[in-house]
Amino acid sequence: MAAWYKEWFRTDYLDLYAHRDTGEAVRHVEFVRQLLDEPPRAVLDLACGAGRHTAALRAAGIRTLGTDLSLTLLAQDPDLPRVAADMRRLPFAGGSFDWVLNFFTSFGYFERERENFQVLEEIVRVLQPGGRFLIDLMNRDATLAGLRAEETQQQGARRVEIRRAWNEDTRRITKHIRLISPGQEDRTFLESVRAYTYDEVTIGLRWAGLEVREVYGNFDGEPYGPNSPRLILVGSKAS
Repeated sequence: MAAWYKEWFRTDYLDLYAHRDTGEAVRHVEFVRQLLDEPPRAVLDLACGAGRHTAALRAAGIRTLGTDLSLTLLAQDPDLPRVAADMRRLPFAGGSFDWVLNFFTSFGYFERERENFQVLEEIVRVLQPGGRFLIDLMNRDATLAGLRAEETQQQGARRVEIRRAWNEDTRRITKHIRLISPGQEDRTFLESVRAYTYDEVTIGLRWAGLEVREVYGNFDGEPYGPNSPRLILVGSKAS
């Protein structure tokens, strides 16, 4: 059976998350630009999906390459410079990038913690000494406090049924998504992401060789707190 992330990130995913649009990506990139110490030589948009952040970064004059595992998402804008790759084994030489950016809770996909740690090791490897990183995660506590166990959405003629759950043993939030469209067989997909606390992720980053310098609760630059919608970690690789 294929891993959930190999099945889900296709056209149905794009339809469901259509509200995560270019305008949102531009706001995120403006936040990033305010954090950049100086114009970077090369930036990696890690798990770039359909490339909205890659496009916004390049439009802002920042030399950016995207990488993602999903060929369907990569095909959405074939003119953008992007590479198909597994983020546990990136096809880049050591020290290739000044910045590595990881948006929209794209860390914690893998069931084994060792595999998630491999992603951090790869970020360290491809960053130059002193290179910067940004990892954008859900705020676990705020997400669990507002977790809706069941939800139904109507998208035109299609109905979307969503069931969410928290697994205390695996520390993962799962989302079962059922798509019901007239004249088609129902389709069911899974999302399953490891939800990290601030302490867990900062300790993991430090072990990998990445030091957190700043933490934010959203892309407006507000401080991180228990009720923040996001956990945005910004830091650097040791020089």
